[in-house]
Amino acid sequence: MDQNTTATESAGTPQRLTAKEFQEVGGTEDWRVLGMGAAAWFGAPSHSAGAELAVRAAELAAGGALEASIRSVGVQVRLPLGPTDDGLTSAHVDLARAVSAAAKELGLEAEPALLQDLQLAMDAMDQAAVQPFWEAALGYDPVGEEDLLDPLHRHPPIWFQDQDAPRPLRNRVHLDSVMPQEVATATIAALRERGASAMAERDYYATVADAEGNEVDILPLPKGADRWQRLGTEDWRLVFSAMACYPLRSAAPFVPAVATLADEAGLPLVIDVRRTAAGQGLVVLDTGKDRWEMEDGYEDLAARVQETAREMGLSADVAAPRFVQIGIDAVDIPAVREFWRVALGYQEDPRADVTDIVDPRGVNVPLFLQDLDADDEARRAQRNRIHVDLFLPHDQLQSRLEATLAAGGTVVRDAGPITWTVSDPEGNEIDLTTAVGREEQWAAQQG
Repeated sequence: MDQNTTATESAGTPQRLTAKEFQEVGGTEDWRVLGMGAAAWFGAPSHSAGAELAVRAAELAAGGALEASIRSVGVQVRLPLGPTDDGLTSAHVDLARAVSAAAKELGLEAEPALLQDLQLAMDAMDQAAVQPFWEAALGYDPVGEEDLLDPLHRHPPIWFQDQDAPRPLRNRVHLDSVMPQEVATATIAALRERGASAMAERDYYATVADAEGNEVDILPLPKGADRWQRLGTEDWRLVFSAMACYPLRSAAPFVPAVATLADEAGLPLVIDVRRTAAGQGLVVLDTGKDRWEMEDGYEDLAARVQETAREMGLSADVAAPRFVQIGIDAVDIPAVREFWRVALGYQEDPRADVTDIVDPRGVNVPLFLQDLDADDEARRAQRNRIHVDLFLPHDQLQSRLEATLAAGGTVVRDAGPITWTVSDPEGNEIDLTTAVGREEQWAAQQG
């Protein structure tokens, strides 16, 4: 293939490309193929600068599949692959080139080393028994035969793989799924109907286990705890993050207006522009976990955003906000926390009494740690049924692997050069992997 031209098209049909071919064709240098499609990160000095590129990118996509994640320090643009897509094509190459050209015109530089996709893998003896549970717990959609996907591509996908023998003890890895009070109540009822094997209801949350013992905490449950009491903030829900979701047809003019308000307030705000499975546009506004409590001004910003939305005739979907995070039980929390901080490229929460580590760009979900009894030797010895997959740029995989090993990791499965399974100091696993070369390796193994 000529690296200076788009792949040839036959009868108007874009030519399919492997991830490796996409990376090697000319004009995609800003982009990296990850687990959920091709993505590019462009550093930006403000929300407004990122929003300008996001709006231009949406216009270039002309209603097609494109997602933008605007932050105070940059914007991620993704060309996602949908359930019916058969991989990347020459059309994706054309759009990637056009977005890069727009970024260059705006003076924004690509930083591909910052890109990554976090996913989850779940071992199961009987996938049919556990999958419906997780669809309800997380609000995910089934895709193909073995995957569940967040319809807004904000939270990690889950893919199921066969488990060869029972592991009956509790995992040391679990998920938190936070949603508005009414949705949480309905979710608890749905989980009872979908094979929950255990449920422990507490003051403000419920720990629920699927048929094989994998756990999720559903919260918040107290009525009224999910919102501010101030008039003019009714569109927002407090689901660990303060969050509002607005259906819209076009990113302009609302997204640039919100970006300006965030810049004027001097507060970091997550602005995610998405398209639902039904083709409806949606913007998700998100303060980030606990930031609305840690920094003054978010409630005022929320009120100004809501006023702007109402002036533009927008109505919030107050049932849509959702927050997901990963929890790990550990005996030596400092050692395990440092491993995961390095492995995920995260940073520590600045609060002294909090064990969270967070994505510095707020694109991937937080991870937190909690105490594990050192005497619980059987549980500590059992391999988890849930592990993390981290898709990295092909040119960053080796350096991340080396850093992770230096942070106390141990390689437990070597499928290089595209995948290494690494365990933390207490046996919790992560797959460090890349999409580039995966299809070629699979074809070589089959042939």
